[in-house]
Amino acid sequence: MELRPVLMITGALTATLGCSMFLPAIADAMVGHPDWMVFVSAGLITSFVGAGVWTASSGGEQTMNARQAFLLTATLWIVLAFFAALPLYFSELSLSFTDAYFEAMSGLTTTGSTVITGLDVAPPGILLWRGLLQWFGGLGIVVMAIAVLPMLQIGGMQMFKAEAFDTPEKILPRAAQIAGTMTAIYLVLTGVCAAAYWAAGMGLFDAVVHAMTTVATGGYSTHDASIGHYDSGPIDYVGVTFMILGSLPFLLYIRATQGSLMPLFRDSQVRAFLGIVAVATLVLFYIQLTNTEHTGEPAFRQALFNSVSVITGTGYATEDYDNWGHHAIALMFVLTFLGGCAGSTSCGIKTFRLQVLYIELRQHVRQILFPSGVFVRRYNGRVLPDSVAASVMSFVFVYFVAFFLLALALSLTGLNPLESLSGAATSISNVGPGLGERIGPAGTFQSVNDTAKWILTAGMLLGRLELFTVLVVFMPRFWRA
Repeated sequence: MELRPVLMITGALTATLGCSMFLPAIADAMVGHPDWMVFVSAGLITSFVGAGVWTASSGGEQTMNARQAFLLTATLWIVLAFFAALPLYFSELSLSFTDAYFEAMSGLTTTGSTVITGLDVAPPGILLWRGLLQWFGGLGIVVMAIAVLPMLQIGGMQMFKAEAFDTPEKILPRAAQIAGTMTAIYLVLTGVCAAAYWAAGMGLFDAVVHAMTTVATGGYSTHDASIGHYDSGPIDYVGVTFMILGSLPFLLYIRATQGSLMPLFRDSQVRAFLGIVAVATLVLFYIQLTNTEHTGEPAFRQALFNSVSVITGTGYATEDYDNWGHHAIALMFVLTFLGGCAGSTSCGIKTFRLQVLYIELRQHVRQILFPSGVFVRRYNGRVLPDSVAASVMSFVFVYFVAFFLLALALSLTGLNPLESLSGAATSISNVGPGLGERIGPAGTFQSVNDTAKWILTAGMLLGRLELFTVLVVFMPRFWRA
């Protein structure tokens, strides 16, 4: 396998990550915090290594085949998380390397699980760096979902293949082109979100950091109490709006910039996603009215915000919904798996796969009732190919097998059943908080043992990269010529 394109992109993105470390260095230097030297040192090391790899591997044919794309996708997040962990490891937080790598992987995969406490008094550099990691991770996931996964036919994503990507050999140059458009849209959404948070009452620094983690549906906050720290209706509604916007297909945003707004409203995936949000909100609203002290608008707002946060995989919390009763806990556990739309920053199984499973089930029932009937499966007005249906069913099967294996592994490390199940679900679905007193929305993963943290880190990577992208690299046949 020709590794030059893989090394070139890895080196370029590593160097970019290193350069971005100077932003939190400036933030710390402005308040006189000594960690600015940590960020400068880590930035220089990361930039030097990345630039060296890029220089050594640049030149030659600038194309990439499917095998190279698999390898790049599987290794890029591992390498970037290693370098992203350096300033966390050497900072005054005194994190172990396990904790630093867990935090970095959680950031880049936009999971939002954290091992850090005392965020309210943490230096601005650390807070900004966590926000930047999720912002970069969200942008990378969108580009990967649009340019790479459809060509690799991962989990039915071939259904969303853009016309620009006719063959695998076009992945590299076309991805570079579309990344520019996606970055512009991403920047605009982030800027508008930051302005909205600021107008709603957040400080400017908090507004910028929260905007990055909201649009990326990541969930890192500048406060231990997350968005609940502000106890503000306007801030909650701003968060809901941009969590939903971050969970919609970004290809539809591109069409909107070209003057075509109707596809955004006509897309069946978007309508189904919003329908799921509406149903979950109404159920939680009813639970709020019967099981908690909230009534009226506050009850609706708590139900809306926390359901959207979990479904989109953002992981913000305004309250500890562990205290809402067993029905709420059970519903939140189910919502953890769902996710937003394909081609967004969201995570989980994704809405379109749930739709395809429903279409397959309906087709099967019809075939049983009318064995001689001819039924054509359609999705969004187009014929649904057998290959897409098979890919989706394979993905969902492997997804839940991986979930149960992760839960079993976590239980062997000493976690109780609720923590094991919710920890496995939140890691593979990249949601953030689990359930229970320790890892629930009011807790962190700090007290979890190192073995469990590495298992959770692996789960984050598997879930974020859609399982098969990682698993295929471990097959011996993948490495044969």
